[in-house]
Amino acid sequence: MVKLTTKIHSSLRTVEWKNNTVVMIDQTKLPNKLVFVKYTDYKDVANAIQTLVVRGAPAIGVSGAFGLALAALQSKAKTKKTLLKDLEKARKTLFETRPTAINLAWGLEKIMKVANDSNDVSEIKESIIRTAKKMAEEDIETNMKMGKHGVSLFENKAEPCFPIFMLVSMSSSAILFAV
Repeated sequence: MVKLTTKIHSSLRTVEWKNNTVVMIDQTKLPNKLVFVKYTDYKDVANAIQTLVVRGAPAIGVSGAFGLALAALQSKAKTKKTLLKDLEKARKTLFETRPTAINLAWGLEKIMKVANDSNDVSEIKESIIRTAKKMAEEDIETNMKMGKHGVSLFENKAEPCFPIFMLVSMSSSAILFAV
């Protein structure tokens, strides 16, 4: 029997927040090229979701959350009411990119709840960014656990001359390879 090993590329993120910028792997370029794209405008994140630059349910949900974080930073609102209005406009734009995407709706609603529960403009912006980043980390942790569990199902099942190749679902945002 062959023991499988899991290589976890923890520095490779499908979508992440860096310096008030959303950074994504352009999945339209895979598998031939690994290209990263950067966005500072929520409308560009919406376009990325719509044109399948980002794929996979969890990654789309996190991208929507990050899109709302960008919208909050872009807003010139001085009051909570005005900022919530700006965020609602951005939420609609982001949602319309993939209206049947359950994780997108979930990510957008979670961020809107955080915004509504916050007290003022500054707190809303900080809370949104913190929550969206936490959502991304939780997604990675969940996918790592799924990957480890998946590998355990195959351990000691392969003969030495018959390697097992696994197809990883698009819904797994954390990139895992079992060899």
